[in-house]
Amino acid sequence: MPASPAPRRSRLLRAAAALAGVSLVLAACSDPGSKVQTDVDQQAGTGSTAPSGDALSTDGIEADLLPFYEQTVDWSDCGSGFECADIEVPFDWDDPAADTITLGAKRYPASGEKQGTVLINPGGPGGSGVEFVQYVPFLFGQPLLENFDVLGFDPRGVGESSPVSCLSDAERDVSDAKTYTSDEAGLAEMRADAKVFGEKCLENTGPVLGEVDTQSSARDMDVIRHVVGDEKLNYLGYSYGTQLGATYAGLYPENVGRMVLDGAIDLRLTDHEMSLQQAVGFENALTAFVEDCLASGSCPLTGTTDEALAQVSGLLDQILANPMPTGDPARPLTQTLAFYGIAQPLYSQQLWGQLTDALDSAISEGDGSGLLASADSYNSRNSDGTYADNQGEAFRAINCLDSRTEVDMATLDAEAAEIEAEAPTVGQFFTYGGLGCADWPFPQAEKTGDLAASGAAPILVVGTTNDPATPYVWAQGLAEQLESGVLVTYEGEGHTAYGQSNSCVLDTVDEYFVDGTVPDEGLVC
Repeated sequence: MPASPAPRRSRLLRAAAALAGVSLVLAACSDPGSKVQTDVDQQAGTGSTAPSGDALSTDGIEADLLPFYEQTVDWSDCGSGFECADIEVPFDWDDPAADTITLGAKRYPASGEKQGTVLINPGGPGGSGVEFVQYVPFLFGQPLLENFDVLGFDPRGVGESSPVSCLSDAERDVSDAKTYTSDEAGLAEMRADAKVFGEKCLENTGPVLGEVDTQSSARDMDVIRHVVGDEKLNYLGYSYGTQLGATYAGLYPENVGRMVLDGAIDLRLTDHEMSLQQAVGFENALTAFVEDCLASGSCPLTGTTDEALAQVSGLLDQILANPMPTGDPARPLTQTLAFYGIAQPLYSQQLWGQLTDALDSAISEGDGSGLLASADSYNSRNSDGTYADNQGEAFRAINCLDSRTEVDMATLDAEAAEIEAEAPTVGQFFTYGGLGCADWPFPQAEKTGDLAASGAAPILVVGTTNDPATPYVWAQGLAEQLESGVLVTYEGEGHTAYGQSNSCVLDTVDEYFVDGTVPDEGLVC
């Protein structure tokens, strides 16, 4: 099993970087005529780069929060047509007068007459919106880009916003490569290492480590909404970003404008249910890859689908016993890194060719270099040994504040057996996640808000039928949970749909943002 007991929910940012220069073939939607015009209340933004938060009403905002909502934000040119700014938010939303956190923000201005601003989040938790916004000119539809500024921000604890810092680059290499046995000694070592990780996070990050929960970030978004001059929040969140968006909707349903949640997370699930369903999602995605590979005529796997999956399992077992040499003698491919190397290309069907090549090198030549390169992409590791971001560290910190599983080893053992039975090839990598947060230095954050977001304007929930990281059933669950949720289904492979699927999804989302057109419930693309 891997060193990180709970796999990341999203690596969309890395996939976006890989795909930004790829021409996407856009196919037709199964039911292009099933849209109806629905009036969505929408307040236009100012269309200028000048701060405009003071133009909006502050009725109902608590007095000690007014300095944040009324702040002047100075946007400056930061190259390639983008503008950057810092935005101040409360360090502790329960005590807003105590201290502040500075959020890094970057926006791509509308190319035409501006309606307002769309905030974006690429997932994670721990994904950088400041980094991801650089790819929106390649991924987003032109109607959206013409009518809206697109604003990426780094949530608290991420990137440019008081980032969580835990390990040195060398320590991250060791942590990301480490593999644990599932016996009593191995699990005890996993828990002990997780405790040390949390202690190092606290030592290197300080008290902000206890303030990076999702609910606080959702509240930060309301400040951003106000200072850019929008009465309502327009938002596009991928993967974990759907949790962030749904949390916002539950806290501020009256402030929801046009919101798209793509690659949804069902907030009602227990940690075990989430791990189980995600494991099955990756098992299904790997199965789809194997079937495609076998049909290609140039696949390193052979026989039936089941036989080929058994070969993948055998390869992982072989690497567990004897880590595989790579082009870097100091970095053999461990089982953990091999799993990450397989998982990364499953986020996008357009990366399947890379997985075929990497498996071919591993199986036919005993060379783990291809899988190691894929694992490095998953873990944001640069070729010089540095790390491009702090997503892995922020991921653990945010998740441990958001959710905590009571550690009962008998229960965890039973849950692990269920996961491995349902996902026999990759299930072992989704077990014992509760150990990662069992000894975290801060308690679980308080959660408030209405999960149904009662009274909110229509919210689009987009689900991909064979999404490995956020299974389609989660999108169905979130759309059902939200009082105004409208489900849009993309029949396809990969993680998330808008910007990397087909013209049906692209047009549906663009028309919703630009014109307020809400598709009929049950649209399938």
